[in-house]
Amino acid sequence: MLTLTENAQTIITGIVDSAQVPQTGGIRIAQDAQGEGLNVTVAELPEVQDQVVEAAGAKVFLDPSAAVALDDKVLDASASPDGRVDFAINPTG
Repeated sequence: MLTLTENAQTIITGIVDSAQVPQTGGIRIAQDAQGEGLNVTVAELPEVQDQVVEAAGAKVFLDPSAAVALDDKVLDASASPDGRVDFAINPTG
């Protein structure tokens, strides 16, 4: 299952808070239409088939394809002073 670094937890919580979605909200990671990449959006709730990963209050909703692709991975994040957020997916261990 996907795990989140402390940086990712903090940044995801900040993104969701800034988007002013309910406490049920989180970021959603889904396979793009071409199946070549992943899209990240803010969501109020997970979709019915989403896998939910929660750590320290940060919620990540993974569509079924993303859940398979990110199984046994670590999600990290960094934010630059101009507000840009970069996500990185790393192997566990």
